[in-house]
Amino acid sequence: MLLGTVLVLLLFGGAGPASAHAALRASDPEDGTVLNSAPGHLTLTFTESVGLLDDSFRVLDPDNRRVRTGAAEHVPGRSDTARVTLPAKGLGEGTFTVAWRVVSADSHPVSGAFTFSVGKPSATSAVVDPGPVENPTTATLYNIARYLAYLAAALLIGTAVFLAGCRPADATVLPRLLWAGWGTLAAATVAQLLLRASYETGTAPALDGFDRTLTTRPGLVLLARLGLLALTALYLRWVRKAWSAKGTRIAGGVLAVALALTWAAGEHASAGIQVPVAMAASVLHVLAMAAWLGGLTALVTTLYRASVVEAATVARFSRLAFACVTVLVVTGVYQSWRGLGSWAALTGTSYGRLLLFKLAAVLVLLGAAGLSRQWTARLVTVGAESVVREQERVPEPVGGPPLPAPEKAADAPGDDGYRRGLRRSVAVEITVGVVVLVLTTVLTGTLPGRAAEEAGTAAPAGGLPVASVTNVPFDLGAAGRGTVQITLDPGRVGQNQVQAIVYGADGGFATVPELRLTFTLPSQDIGPLDARLTDQGGYWGTSDFNLPIAGTWTMRTTVRISEIDQVSETDKVEIR
Repeated sequence: MLLGTVLVLLLFGGAGPASAHAALRASDPEDGTVLNSAPGHLTLTFTESVGLLDDSFRVLDPDNRRVRTGAAEHVPGRSDTARVTLPAKGLGEGTFTVAWRVVSADSHPVSGAFTFSVGKPSATSAVVDPGPVENPTTATLYNIARYLAYLAAALLIGTAVFLAGCRPADATVLPRLLWAGWGTLAAATVAQLLLRASYETGTAPALDGFDRTLTTRPGLVLLARLGLLALTALYLRWVRKAWSAKGTRIAGGVLAVALALTWAAGEHASAGIQVPVAMAASVLHVLAMAAWLGGLTALVTTLYRASVVEAATVARFSRLAFACVTVLVVTGVYQSWRGLGSWAALTGTSYGRLLLFKLAAVLVLLGAAGLSRQWTARLVTVGAESVVREQERVPEPVGGPPLPAPEKAADAPGDDGYRRGLRRSVAVEITVGVVVLVLTTVLTGTLPGRAAEEAGTAAPAGGLPVASVTNVPFDLGAAGRGTVQITLDPGRVGQNQVQAIVYGADGGFATVPELRLTFTLPSQDIGPLDARLTDQGGYWGTSDFNLPIAGTWTMRTTVRISEIDQVSETDKVEIR
């Protein structure tokens, strides 16, 4: 029954902490609007609360000159709405472009662009580019730090739970795991704190803006985590061997919950619907994940390194792991409902497809866990039988107390094979568990399906980048009909990359002397704009073609077949 519930969890969701990135819900002026006079403000409303950067709004005139504006600010009482003041003397006439970049409440930067016109639309040389979503170097380093933080938290919390709850007879091999988890988590948190400003602005790694980071919610959350890690270091030095004491377990539990809360407060669970419930579910999800995967690491270390391994210790962890899986199921179902939104998003969004990969990994993980439980049951049975045999062999002395039972019952002859089998199955669990944890971390940085659907219906101005692909057939005369496959990336207002591939009648690549592409927007009397394609060796293309206004453009494709013959075809292309 539990396996069936897990399948429901992962098919309907099961992603780890999830809610929604902010998406642009509305703008004033709206995208493509033609105004009689210049507005006094630009106002943008998002689906969630957002944080503002020093350069959150850039307004460009038709000649690609930056318009001087006031500082970006929130509308009073509205953390999801931001505005910027435009020049009091007006903007002049023509088409203006607006590029924006903000930080979602779940800590992820988002950006987009749109246009509006004053008086009448005009051709514009402005490049409607909201700036890079992320710098590759900064994003790579920041994501590595995020992955290490999750893994280190699992190692730290899970090992501590194993020591306190499973009470291994030989715990001397585990303190190194505790300090390895603590040190890695501290280093990863410092790295995130230093990289945060560059990550938000999409620039190369630098310390510029570090002071601003310390005033934002993500920065404060990371600072709080460092403070908790300092307390954790004192706790680890104080507790030493008294892991089963009541006061020790209470103090450790408080620290573990507080650490888990820093993830809930800094990522998806802190934004979206039902935030209090989502925060609680996220904390439980992180703790269950850490106790399971970190505990597995502690168990396999004990099996390989400890001089004594009691069957009771293994049995206690088996019960703990079962409880963790149950918590993961319950919290995962809820979190995934928040993130996925619909069954269609399972295959229609990147979030949903990553979820399917996670499903496959979890199925393997559950198989390994089931095998581990079988080895655990055999080990416990052998340990119990060996205790009985030892008690039968030890005579009760006359006139004296009975002799104590041997302490190394689990190391009795015959259990070595079971221990080896358990070691292998637990090692597989750990390996696959790390893969699941990495996929979960990727999912926390992926636009959830619910947000993608909402952004698609509520905010076409948000500019979700989806390439436009058009196949244009043309007549080759006696040779049949060929096709030009034209790709506009991202297929929206502003700068686009254009790639045109020519296919012959047989479906293979074809070479032509010349290929020309022009665009006209009849409704605004704009064009024709020449894309100025050049032969790139196998295809025709350009990386800097600008389409200034959203609408249904007429694309004219001219293919020169020979020195004297050419063919032209027209098609409609929707530019967002």
